[in-house]
Amino acid sequence: MNRRDFVTAGLAAISTATFMRSESRADGSSAKRRFTLNYAPHFGTFRHSAGADLIDQIKFMADQGFTALEDNPMRGRPQDVQKKIRKEMDRHGMQMGVFQMSVDFANPTFTSGRQDLQDQVLTDVRESIEVAKRMNAKWCTVIPGKQDHRLPLGYQRANCIELLRRCAELCEPHKLVMVLEPINHFANAPETFLFKIPQAYALCKAVKSPSCKILFDIYHQQISEGNLIPNIDSAWDEIAYFQIGDNPGRKEPGTGEVNYRNIFQHIHRKGYTGLLGMEHGNAKFGKAGEQAVLEAYSAHDPQ
Repeated sequence: MNRRDFVTAGLAAISTATFMRSESRADGSSAKRRFTLNYAPHFGTFRHSAGADLIDQIKFMADQGFTALEDNPMRGRPQDVQKKIRKEMDRHGMQMGVFQMSVDFANPTFTSGRQDLQDQVLTDVRESIEVAKRMNAKWCTVIPGKQDHRLPLGYQRANCIELLRRCAELCEPHKLVMVLEPINHFANAPETFLFKIPQAYALCKAVKSPSCKILFDIYHQQISEGNLIPNIDSAWDEIAYFQIGDNPGRKEPGTGEVNYRNIFQHIHRKGYTGLLGMEHGNAKFGKAGEQAVLEAYSAHDPQ
């Protein structure tokens, strides 16, 4: 095959692949995307296309090829709403992603050693276990509060480990996994105790529980420390969940500086079969912006 024929054949192959992943068939019917990785949108990602109703949004997500849903505020939703969401997700074979178990940016919930804050965290854990049962959820997010500047760092770390162990003991019988999320100091939360992946890794190693793992939020870690792929490799055995957002802006892949095509390919090659939460906004407004999100995930998904 000469060079011209080779290039022509290559372009034809790309065109065919793009067509197979496009939104419509030649007859005008909807063509469901097939993603290699398990991306999990959240309510609101496609509200202009699907409408405000949560059930309609789930239907739209499923129709677009998504197999999971992420919902940070699930624990605060009424039980009847939770049950309706679960029923619709089951109908489409969708998996529940993370919801927030203990997230507090105002108090040193895990670091201070204060009994009242510890009691509140344990109450949150018990409530979250019931929500997880209702939603068939496997993961929940924990952000261990802010720093307690009255205590040296070593004491804060020890307090955090002790409380995480108590939380893990409650979660283990239910196979519920707390995923610890480091939050960047520079753009979002300057006072958080946990802000880098090596910190989260050390905490998980100290807790020594299958119910205490890492949520690797790619957006936050691009800001906090970069070096994304080496950090993914170094912390791999403790990572249970990923979240997505480009930087700057915290929008869909391809709108910032993060090379998501390489990162997704790397995660896929390592054999990751878990979820990747789409914890970002849309770069463009309305239906056009939502279509751009769909196209971005089609373009960056490993082939």
